[in-house]
Amino acid sequence: MPSVYLGDFPEPDRIEGAPHPRETARVIGHQAAQADFLASFNAGRLHHGWLITGPRGLGKATLAWKLARFLLATPEDDGGMFAPPPPETLDIPADHPVARRIAALSEPRLYLLRRGLNETEKAPAQDILVKEVRKLKEYFGLSAADGGRRVAIVDCADDLNVAAANALLKLLEEPPAGVTFLLIAHQPSRLLPTIRSRCRELRLSPLPPDQLAAALDQAGIAVEDAQPLAELAGGSVGEAVRLTQGAGLALYEDLIALMAALPRMDRGKLLALAESGAGKGHEAQFDLLVTLLDLALARLARAGTLGVTPPEAAPQEAQLLARLSPDPWAARLWADLAQSLSARARRGKAVNLDPAALLMDMFLQIEQTAGRLAAR
Repeated sequence: MPSVYLGDFPEPDRIEGAPHPRETARVIGHQAAQADFLASFNAGRLHHGWLITGPRGLGKATLAWKLARFLLATPEDDGGMFAPPPPETLDIPADHPVARRIAALSEPRLYLLRRGLNETEKAPAQDILVKEVRKLKEYFGLSAADGGRRVAIVDCADDLNVAAANALLKLLEEPPAGVTFLLIAHQPSRLLPTIRSRCRELRLSPLPPDQLAAALDQAGIAVEDAQPLAELAGGSVGEAVRLTQGAGLALYEDLIALMAALPRMDRGKLLALAESGAGKGHEAQFDLLVTLLDLALARLARAGTLGVTPPEAAPQEAQLLARLSPDPWAARLWADLAQSLSARARRGKAVNLDPAALLMDMFLQIEQTAGRLAAR
């Protein structure tokens, strides 16, 4: 039987339809995080472990690769009178030899820790296994004689299983000389507290519409109006890419138009929308519909809780939110429904329930909740 290599599969840290973070020319936004890292470097107090946190798709990996290029391409200060001045930015030219080697994954002083093959070596693993962390430890031993700085990117720390997390913790507790760890985490609260305590955090925030549009443009995706996309994507470039690929904005408009008739939606349109996520080859459409339904319910809950409607992500959405979620009591109903529908969607997908029937059931439960509100 022929050997199987990780290169035979899509990269686990790549978003389909967008350049890989190591190929992204610049970091859009997040100036405070960049300034914090640069100030620490210039002060000679560079921490050995950095935890880059924030919701998925904000550019955490792009920042990690930028930091890696900076650390490996910036000359070390030997303390002599001809030492270079402190760097003013983290930018490294794309044609720099280190930048070129990093883009090609051939830089010997950089190690990328991410999901590899499973224990059978025949398919990608669902987690980062302890064997991958052991490879990282071996790398540190083999490269120690080279001297100079070394960087390890962990993308992402959320994927570490228990054994791998404990093995990485030992490296963080006794870091090899000259090594900087850059850990990416979408949900840092789920990491071992001891891992978090060994790292300095760089927390990234959602991008505003103008920066989101700039990041999409850099990825080769043009949008006419970034405001609705920023609302639905939560300021996440990764989520915005997914929405643009699946015509998510148009689909959300259809969903809001359908819900405008609540407490009873048009059965023909309802059936057509449910069937659009059914059948082989429509798995992505099903996932997108479930995501958009969850977003619509979350926005209903937020509007009733805060007493204000957010900027519209679809025509007539503000009117719908105000009518269906006028107060905290209504908001609680929508929040509870969102939680139960999300759990049902996960369970239904796991046991291969008919997607169209599952979506129809979700829509009918939305109708029931709207009817309960109308009967108050």
